[in-house]
Amino acid sequence: MMKKLLVLTGAFLVFSCTPKLNDLATDIPVNASIDLVNVKNDKVKVEVNPGRFTEETINFYIPKTVPGTYSDNDYGQFIDSLTALDYNNNPLTVTKADVNTWTISNATKLDKVIYYVNDSFDTEQQTEDPVFSPAGTNIDAGNNFFLNMHMLVGYFDGLKQRPYQITFMKPQGFQAYTSMTKAETTNPDTDQFYANRYFEVTDNPVMYARPDSETFVINDIEVTLSVYSPSKVYSALSLKKEMQTMMQAQKSFLGDLNSTKKYNILLFLGKMDEFSPTGYGALEHHTSTTVVLPEAMPKEMMVQTMTDVVSHEFFHIVTPLSVHSEEVHYFDYNHPKMSKHLWMYEGVTEYFANLFQINQGLIDEQEFYDRMIGKIENSKRYDDNMSFTEMSQNILVDPYKDNYANVYEKGALIGMCIDMIIREQSGGEKGILWLMKELSAKYGEDKPFKDDELFDVITELTYPEVREFIDTYVIGDITIPYMDFFKKAGLEFSTVIESSNYLIMGEEIFIDANPDTKEIFVRDIKLNSFFNDLGIKGNDIIKAVNGTEYNLDNARQLFVQSMTWKDGDDIAVTVIRNGEEINLSGKISEATYESEKLHSTEDVTTEQLKLREAWLKG
Repeated sequence: MMKKLLVLTGAFLVFSCTPKLNDLATDIPVNASIDLVNVKNDKVKVEVNPGRFTEETINFYIPKTVPGTYSDNDYGQFIDSLTALDYNNNPLTVTKADVNTWTISNATKLDKVIYYVNDSFDTEQQTEDPVFSPAGTNIDAGNNFFLNMHMLVGYFDGLKQRPYQITFMKPQGFQAYTSMTKAETTNPDTDQFYANRYFEVTDNPVMYARPDSETFVINDIEVTLSVYSPSKVYSALSLKKEMQTMMQAQKSFLGDLNSTKKYNILLFLGKMDEFSPTGYGALEHHTSTTVVLPEAMPKEMMVQTMTDVVSHEFFHIVTPLSVHSEEVHYFDYNHPKMSKHLWMYEGVTEYFANLFQINQGLIDEQEFYDRMIGKIENSKRYDDNMSFTEMSQNILVDPYKDNYANVYEKGALIGMCIDMIIREQSGGEKGILWLMKELSAKYGEDKPFKDDELFDVITELTYPEVREFIDTYVIGDITIPYMDFFKKAGLEFSTVIESSNYLIMGEEIFIDANPDTKEIFVRDIKLNSFFNDLGIKGNDIIKAVNGTEYNLDNARQLFVQSMTWKDGDDIAVTVIRNGEEINLSGKISEATYESEKLHSTEDVTTEQLKLREAWLKG
């Protein structure tokens, strides 16, 4: 994607055949300018100049959805006061066809469209179905601009394949962090970037803030970590060492599989006030990732969370960057056709994000086993008899979209099982990473596969046993017998009782909050003895503890208070269950948690140990 300016001239000529433009426009890109200086009411002004049209009517679009989100977000809802002007600066007739589409009449006279873009972070706690924070936008004049470009720059009919030139007017002292190709400018108050096509615009988020970044080199990949921490709790330097160690381990795991020379991590840390983002996590892009987390996270938790989410996003350079279908390659932002292979795009990526940590010694075997068992337990919350390929292909609609999060649970487990089958059949020599390298060599960034043909290709590259698994458990709707796979590596389950914190067990947090109502509720998962002994159940809303009422605003205080509880102390909890207020009380005692653990069988064979070693360390 990093192409010099001279290369772009050739790109302009390649796309000059479009029937939407006349000869006057074939040598220039679509120009977009974004004003980050004159911000009013958390809105930024955007102008888009497409060149001349030869058609009388043309549509302008803001994406309905973008790759990696797998949801309809209607980003056009954040656009205000869109106007179209002719070359004499007179308004043209604009009709809003739907929330994401504007139809412009007399388009042969169109000079540019002008509109204002709203901040999505500010509305997250007031919106029933908010935009996922890492896919959203923060507009905070004087402090930070966290910009996913699909929310700022739209496209016209027929022009998605044309180059874009994007100019930012920036505040003094602010620096841009992005993987987008930057051009030299003589004006210190502006930045200018180039993209070869509209996809590159949407694929390269930008964060503007006062300088706080660290750059390090992992083999031949230049990685830049940029941090915005409003209260200065964290800096790029404070996280650099751990991120460098993690990404070096990833590169060692991947070996010679490489598809980028530059990678940017844009980390936004929220204050946890009423205008803070609540959709914590990350969103992958081909050469960068956006990450949104709470600033209040303790350092150890911050590092582990960053390790898990950033490693997941970085592994997307394997798929869908190097291996993807036509539905992904020719993505339709407003009428998307979804691929059936989320098991690979998200599932195998999530599996790699866990496997590399045991492979490279960042976690031990038991931790890896615990994570896989956790995914098995989490997958049971979804429809386990739903075909995974059918779900993927219909992920934007009911009833499939409610099962989306299972791509990180069962999707990863599908990757694990295929890995173990390939390891077993190849005598430990090959695994799913080998398969992804083979697929990457066959296809690559610029050659998509046909959605219906991938399984045939995988079968040709691997073994009949892999195809049997796919037909039965991925295309089919049969529950995966996970124990059969663990037995291959000489592992079996046992039940153990462990000590637990009152509200947290390892990475499992027993309570959560509704950002709309700010109510704290008990998650509908297996609970520890503290909740069970008091009679607290999943989905109960916690109104008060020992007379103090709690909600999202003071939830952190509840966690702090729980650290001071002692055996024998009295405790009284008021919950709301099915609309009824219930008072529960008792004595605090040591919290325990009953869990399933994987461990080696007593009669493990040499062959099973060999497979286990190849699976975890091969």
